[in-house]
Amino acid sequence: MTRFPVLVSACLAGEACRYNATSAPHPAVLELVARGLAVPVCPEVLGGLPTPRDPVELREGLAVDRSGVDRTAEFREGARRALAIGRENGCASAILKARSPSCGCDRVYDGTFTGRLVAGDGIFAALLKAGGLSVRTEEDL
Repeated sequence: MTRFPVLVSACLAGEACRYNATSAPHPAVLELVARGLAVPVCPEVLGGLPTPRDPVELREGLAVDRSGVDRTAEFREGARRALAIGRENGCASAILKARSPSCGCDRVYDGTFTGRLVAGDGIFAALLKAGGLSVRTEEDL
């Protein structure tokens, strides 16, 4: 597999940190964690958001929850903290939750809460890419 630790979305590692207080465990990510080769992070929780929380989608570059509250500051702070954790652990790549407003890579929900996808990256995924990390989702495994 890999010999350097991989940054992973905590929900893929089995942590119930998604907006609806569930996880989305993925067998390959669970194996990486079990072997000590993955560092789980949840940027939304690291940014101070509770679990459960209102769902958030990206709209015109902002992270807005279903009630219309702008959560961009929390998303950016959490992304910054999660990147710092990745760097502290020597991570050069990440496996993130597809379509998430934080972790989505290449496709995210469009901000209308109708299930429509648009091209783009979540706030955390974009920060990782800008920082030179290789990013993919569990759908690429």
